[in-house]
Amino acid sequence: MQIQTPDWVKHAVFYQIFPDRFARSKQPRKRLLHEARWEDWEAMPTLQGYKGGDLWGIMEELDYIQGLGINAIYFTPIFQSASNHRYHTHDYYQVDPLLGGNEAFKELLEAAHQRNIKVVLDGVFNHSSRGFFFFHDVLENGPYSPWVNWFKVHGWPLSPYNGEFPANYEGWADNRALPVFNHDNPEVREYIMEIAEYWIKFGIDGWRLDVPFEIKTPGFWQEFRERVKAINPEAYIVGEVWGDSSQWLDGTQFDGVMNYLFAGPTIAFTAGDRVVLEQVQSRDYQPYPPLFAAEYATKIQELLQLYPWEIQLTQLNLLASHDTARLMSIAGGDKASIELSTLLLLTFPGAPSIYYGDEVGLPGAIDPDSRRGFPLEANWDQEILQTHRQLIEIRHTYPALRTGDYQVLYAQGTLYIFARTLDTEELIIAVNTGTASVKASIDIASLQTQPSKLLFGYAEFEWNNTGETKQLCLTVSPRQGCILA
Repeated sequence: MQIQTPDWVKHAVFYQIFPDRFARSKQPRKRLLHEARWEDWEAMPTLQGYKGGDLWGIMEELDYIQGLGINAIYFTPIFQSASNHRYHTHDYYQVDPLLGGNEAFKELLEAAHQRNIKVVLDGVFNHSSRGFFFFHDVLENGPYSPWVNWFKVHGWPLSPYNGEFPANYEGWADNRALPVFNHDNPEVREYIMEIAEYWIKFGIDGWRLDVPFEIKTPGFWQEFRERVKAINPEAYIVGEVWGDSSQWLDGTQFDGVMNYLFAGPTIAFTAGDRVVLEQVQSRDYQPYPPLFAAEYATKIQELLQLYPWEIQLTQLNLLASHDTARLMSIAGGDKASIELSTLLLLTFPGAPSIYYGDEVGLPGAIDPDSRRGFPLEANWDQEILQTHRQLIEIRHTYPALRTGDYQVLYAQGTLYIFARTLDTEELIIAVNTGTASVKASIDIASLQTQPSKLLFGYAEFEWNNTGETKQLCLTVSPRQGCILA
């Protein structure tokens, strides 16, 4: 079977936005609540507090987003919900009124598309909220509710709030706030398919699927793909799967997953023993223990062999997300760790995704601290911002960084060197994670040309051509990386 993935994703640089925390509109007349008790924007976030970010505010910051070089946005959930993160969906057809409702989203979608910025929404289809109307009907009417078979009810009475009693229904991760759908019920399945179709017709460019591995009904995700792609063949379907995702990346289900298998080793290599252990004790995402270049190369080669190449090019690569601590805090505030891992992110096959604020050095420990308000400009780290802008521009300029082959040229000690090649375009990327300068001679007979232009970073290099031998002598300073073209 020939695998087909959306071409635009191969050329995308994503920006992940947590809507409550990115920007509060400067035009309060557009807000539904004018006297809301928002948390102070710069204060540490809490599990339940709102900071009042909205879609109008994001619209006002599209110049900044576009100026960064972003051409795709992934929003964590925007549908009506009684939680700041909105993974507790109340109504799948209504954008949360605190964010501006469907009207604000329509305006934002059009404004983004005018700038050639794609928009991907978060679909929470494994479970709903206990405030979801159909589940609320079950709470009100018990076994008499017409919606009983939409959920996994085990007995009566249900106890959605009082932990002293058994819930008597299945909640995701035993959380009674999140009743799990009965996906074996054809009516539930159809309901979810129609939601997916509705928003694709509305104009979104794809779906990021929350915990899709929890839905085990045979054929569910195959049908989801068929129905979404029937409306827009170029729609992006990306799953939140933390480990080996081969069973979903066979060309019949997802176009990619959130690539934590890239994030973990990349942080372990660039941050090494700087990693703050209490910030990584979660899920399958383990940027520890420290890796040397040879170990990193092995993990990267294994990852690149895990899925078909067409899928590799549409993976959603990341270093941090709303589910992890931020890289600045994982690396104990070490700026070089951020810059080196960002260099590896922006030169890797697949679509890089930047978590809002990481590009200006925003710190944040594990949830809820990783969901801080976007900082005031006075608090931006301009050096980290410039690194992001420069690397994103280079990625957009050189097709080899997006769809070219990936070849490891050297991996010893703290020095990792690889090439990205596409036709006659060849780039060499080198990263030295050590605290001492490193010099290496690399046989690059496999390359057609001699890269002679330093596009990014700091390095000394010279060529040694004798007979059949073509060698690059490269010296990379401590905690530095470079791109040669």
